[in-house]
Amino acid sequence: MDDKLTSPSELLATVDQLIRPEIKALSAYHVPPADNMLKLDAMENPFNWPGRLQAEWFEALKNVSVNRYPDPAAQSVKDKLRQVMEVDDRFDIMLGNGSDEIIQIIAMALAGTGRVVMAPEPSFVMYAMIAKFVGMEYVGVPLKEDFTLDLTAFLTAIEIHQPSLVFLAQPNNPTGNLFEADDVRKIIESTSGLVVLDEAYMAFTDSDLLPMLEAYSNVVVMRTVSKVGLAGLRLGMLVGEHAWLNEFDKIRLPYNINVLTQASAEFALTHYDDLLEQTKLIRNERNRVSSALEQFEGFTVFPSEANFLLVRVTMANIGARDIFEKLKAEGILIKCLDGGHPLLKGCLRLTIGAPAENDRLLSALKAY
Repeated sequence: MDDKLTSPSELLATVDQLIRPEIKALSAYHVPPADNMLKLDAMENPFNWPGRLQAEWFEALKNVSVNRYPDPAAQSVKDKLRQVMEVDDRFDIMLGNGSDEIIQIIAMALAGTGRVVMAPEPSFVMYAMIAKFVGMEYVGVPLKEDFTLDLTAFLTAIEIHQPSLVFLAQPNNPTGNLFEADDVRKIIESTSGLVVLDEAYMAFTDSDLLPMLEAYSNVVVMRTVSKVGLAGLRLGMLVGEHAWLNEFDKIRLPYNINVLTQASAEFALTHYDDLLEQTKLIRNERNRVSSALEQFEGFTVFPSEANFLLVRVTMANIGARDIFEKLKAEGILIKCLDGGHPLLKGCLRLTIGAPAENDRLLSALKAY
């Protein structure tokens, strides 16, 4: 049989015909290259394992059978997470390949014709992207100018759109602030949909939303170990009632948490206190960097309960994107949010690094 040769134009026509229009309209999530850069753009923990633990970790990995499939339930990891995060036995835990997979699983389970996903804006971009992936309508409710929840607008949007799924990040990304607990409760109480409380940055705040699970049946809580120093493992967790997680688990792909991640996570969680000590250092550095930036003319620093700071550039002679490019040329990579949302005009997001890294950033910013 002769091979059928497809011309480039025919290939593009076929792709254009078969790919959903809403997918073609999207842009792929962009992660900039960071080789040889001081990386302060992705909210990572800047600290490696203490030397005494690295050798133990390597020893633990020697016993991993990479020729075998992993435990499909990752039960040992769940048990450790339940212990260190004090999850009550009445609630189930489901693990995902990062929080992104969990968001996708939830959205897939709740997707349907005319169904709506709702979240404040600006917030984590994957809420809107994944809603579009699964064919749901996304409704973003703008925050106030100071990045607090516009409760009246949010409750009105709930009444109009009747969302099946609501995401609330506590603290919020990219603004770094916590929403008022009473506002969160009012939103939960006003919707018949599922409310996902996203605590990705729980290690840098004293807020704890697990008690919300006992008060409300339409709530699940999402967490991750990425921000405490294990971003490379890609391990997220969802906590909630069995009735919810039982359905979500039907969509979770088998063996989604690989053997190296399971072994590394179990080891890391055994030494969770060491990770928490690092997060305390990051909290202290966040406060130090914030205080220093407040002394600089032309920068407005917003309060943060996360491991990053949102900063607005108010200089007349230089804009946020100019500073971003200048820092990049100096080998410092931060996140430029200007243009991403009207409320983020002139804004930069600065991940808190190690003390010497923060000093380098402050020195560069002071020069502007």
